[in-house]
Amino acid sequence: MEWTFNITWLVLIVLTIISAVFANLDFAYVAIIILGLSFLKFIGVAFFFMELKKANVFWRVLLVAFLGLLLTVVWAV
Repeated sequence: MEWTFNITWLVLIVLTIISAVFANLDFAYVAIIILGLSFLKFIGVAFFFMELKKANVFWRVLLVAFLGLLLTVVWAV
């Protein structure tokens, strides 16, 4: 179990570094890429550290749907 948390933590750190690299670039789709990386980081934290992977399917689907809706609204504005 600890091994899974360590791997997830390392992936979150790598995604954060990638987000920082993309934040310093200047091209049209930087915001979409950073939002996508933040989606992945949110899912990693929710499912592995908050142990949502053991929750009811309804809550997992609701969380992913809410996050997808939130990212769509943020990107559209």
